[in-house]
Amino acid sequence: MLSIQSAVAYGHVGNSAAVFPLQRIGVEVLPVYTVNFSNHTGYGAWRGPLIAPDQVREVIAGVEERGVFPAIDAVLSGYQGSEGIGDVIVETVARVKAANPAAVYACDPVMGNARSGCFVAPAIPVLLRERVVPVADIITPNQFELGFLTETEPDTIEATLASADLARAMGPRTILVTSVERPDRDPGTIEMMVVDDSGAWIVQTPLLPMKANGSGDVTAALFTAHYLATRDPADALARTTSSVWDLLRTTQESGERELQLVESQEFYAHPRMQFEVSRLR
Repeated sequence: MLSIQSAVAYGHVGNSAAVFPLQRIGVEVLPVYTVNFSNHTGYGAWRGPLIAPDQVREVIAGVEERGVFPAIDAVLSGYQGSEGIGDVIVETVARVKAANPAAVYACDPVMGNARSGCFVAPAIPVLLRERVVPVADIITPNQFELGFLTETEPDTIEATLASADLARAMGPRTILVTSVERPDRDPGTIEMMVVDDSGAWIVQTPLLPMKANGSGDVTAALFTAHYLATRDPADALARTTSSVWDLLRTTQESGERELQLVESQEFYAHPRMQFEVSRLR
């Protein structure tokens, strides 16, 4: 898997969140960095460089020159800090798929969340909607981002399914919707939903009252890997939900701000499968 994302020295977001869980479940990862920061920007202060799109392109060209593109089964991307990075990702997806037509592109269309609103530059949602999402095979938006992409307001299960269908009409066939919050859900719970050509499924977990930067990056990475391995959306949803919930629980119990990524490694390799996945259609 070729993963084009940010990197931080301290903490776990972007590739610094996605790579180790993937490796722990046996996935060979080729990480390409779009930034090299001291820490994630949620601290309000950080150091280190943005990596220019042309430099990212050069790194990927060097990987291609090693002759490995035919063996890459997936391209994964997360937060896109500039239009230039989006161009590099779209170009790379096309070249990987030319070398391996069975490869897929999984895009986490990071734009914001229901509590903070949209926190990316105004050009990024347009870039994602018009140029990036249409070439993706899998997207992993949260419920807020799904609404932003489709210019809808998903809240109920029915509305979220309808928005997912609109997103699928844009190009991607598989939609994982995270942070699904509906008015009639059980108090203190949160849900995650997957929709693909074979149907739609949902899983409910207790809501852990915490903010965890990087948890979406882990979710996108694990779901993509499990889905590619089995092509079973319900199983991929169950495994991903189990692993990520135990990661979050471990982090909460530690009292630390950063994800306890290494401490939770057995939950990636051996998910407890403690949450029931229900078919919606």
